[in-house]
Amino acid sequence: MELLSVKGLKKYFPVKKKLAGEPLWLKAVDGIDFSIEKDKVFALVGESGCGKSTVARLVLKLMKHTGGEILFEGRDIFALKGDSLKAFRKSVQIIFQDPFASLNPRRTVFDTLSEPLQIHKIVDKKHFRDASAELLKKVGLGADIMNRYPHEFSGGQRQRICIARALAVNPKLIVADEPLSALDVSIQAQILNLLQKLREETKITFLFISHDLKIVHYFSDTVAVMYLGKIVEYAKTEELFNKPMHPYTDILLASAPRIAHSLSSASRPRRPIHPLAHSPKEIGEVPSPIHIPSGCPFHPRCPKRFKPCDKIVPELKEAKGRLVSCHLWNPYE
Repeated sequence: MELLSVKGLKKYFPVKKKLAGEPLWLKAVDGIDFSIEKDKVFALVGESGCGKSTVARLVLKLMKHTGGEILFEGRDIFALKGDSLKAFRKSVQIIFQDPFASLNPRRTVFDTLSEPLQIHKIVDKKHFRDASAELLKKVGLGADIMNRYPHEFSGGQRQRICIARALAVNPKLIVADEPLSALDVSIQAQILNLLQKLREETKITFLFISHDLKIVHYFSDTVAVMYLGKIVEYAKTEELFNKPMHPYTDILLASAPRIAHSLSSASRPRRPIHPLAHSPKEIGEVPSPIHIPSGCPFHPRCPKRFKPCDKIVPELKEAKGRLVSCHLWNPYE
């Protein structure tokens, strides 16, 4: 039931060369593996700059990869051409972070929704308006807005239009790249509920990228935690949130703000927050993706580091039913 499979995916960006030396590379994605099952939500989480959005663009084939492969329904997407590529474009859609920037300000809502219907020949031209009205109804908007422009809508309404555009071609996979982060908190809840409703009704698969752990906990089935271009922990959502195993995941979850909704939740003990480093000089500093530390990339900030961490790169291996890249759980032999 795998819809998407990613194996050893890499994306390096060249930066200026050293003086009379080897060229430098920014390792945005550095050899990651994951898979997404049909009708499921797979979430990528991590700090800004860890490579999440680069993964999204690679999955959509919006940029060339440096190495590895991405298989969609068993076919390598980087080898697709012609009609096969067009079919892939129809099957995989994206919801961008900024709904205003992703809508053409000179095109009406009808123009925006009818374009994919025309390109992929979903319906006859005479039915474009009816099909657009049906798409707007799915996302909670009325057909009376079809002749209006993006600047006439709120952020939440614009994001609903973007979702309707993604649904226009009946995709199998939607890549949602921080789809809620540009919206007010109250609007975030509405859009999240809409996505959950669409997921239940249409059985669309999601690659959901976010740094908001509360949203990920609510919406996803499986989670992969990224750090400096690598996946450090990969588990079922409930298992990961109940008992994180990698020190970075533990700190990430502990840093998320909580609001007590009742006396019982207020009295519930919080996860302790460990300091991010042993040296004041290192506190809070994320290493450069150009000069990644030797050994475990997280070891300069890790409160649990020990002898092999700064010398040996831990592999992402199974430990207690999940995948973890840490010497604490997978001792080096």
